[in-house]
Amino acid sequence: MKVGAVIITMGNRPDELRALLDSVAKQDGDPVEVVVVGNGSPVPDVPEGVRTIELPENLGIPGGRNVGIEAFGPAGRDVDILLFLDDDGLLASHDTAALCRKAFEADPKLGIVSFRIADPGNGVTQRRHVPRLRAADPMRSSRVTTFLGGANAVRTRVFADVGGLPDEFFYAHEETDLAWRALDAGWMIDYRSDMVLYHPTTAPSRHAVYHRMVARNRVWLARRNLPAPLVPVYLGVWLLLTLVRRPSRPALRAWFGGFREGWTTPCGPRRPMKWRTVWRLTRLGRPPVI
Repeated sequence: MKVGAVIITMGNRPDELRALLDSVAKQDGDPVEVVVVGNGSPVPDVPEGVRTIELPENLGIPGGRNVGIEAFGPAGRDVDILLFLDDDGLLASHDTAALCRKAFEADPKLGIVSFRIADPGNGVTQRRHVPRLRAADPMRSSRVTTFLGGANAVRTRVFADVGGLPDEFFYAHEETDLAWRALDAGWMIDYRSDMVLYHPTTAPSRHAVYHRMVARNRVWLARRNLPAPLVPVYLGVWLLLTLVRRPSRPALRAWFGGFREGWTTPCGPRRPMKWRTVWRLTRLGRPPVI
């Protein structure tokens, strides 16, 4: 199976980007074709053979990745698998691409593989980087209902079936939107602890827009994808969880501003998932109310 990779960058981490590209170049088997997208910024120097695209403006994470997908032909059809990697990450092993090929060849219904993210210094995987509710054991691989945006592999037929990432989200929850659409189309998602991307431990709230985007996109996610009776349940649960976590006053103000924005602004096309998909999500351990 032909493997490609999409990396988006703001151009501000040239050393980390070069290290990542070197780790991709060292993958076993056929070479991985790489496209680096400068998301509103110039692309730093890259090795010969790496394709680059420089966008005149920042399209956000999903928008930048969608440009990278289309660089491999409509819906990425020039390759069978696309890796999506954060530009400050590093593939920990030389066999990650080979493991991806083997996984997708063995399971025709496997659509997405989520890698394990580990800190390069201490090897620790943060709970938030394990895409399931029972996240205490990051070394346990399993079927899951979502995936990690900067450390994953997607069978390109998924994009042909359900479309790309939602451009309008810009940042936050775009992976879950794609995951729910893929699951609704019959694809499956695996979390694989043996496919590792080294990435420094960070807090998502480091982004200034974090609280607003998380809240707005959570509402958009529900409005776009959930059957109508589940929308208020899902959002009510997340409202309660947010209050229980007791964010700071400025963070809570931003969160409620985003929550309100999610209801009052267009969210893109609404395609509610089938009830059998709701049941599938429930059987996989994460009913779409949490």
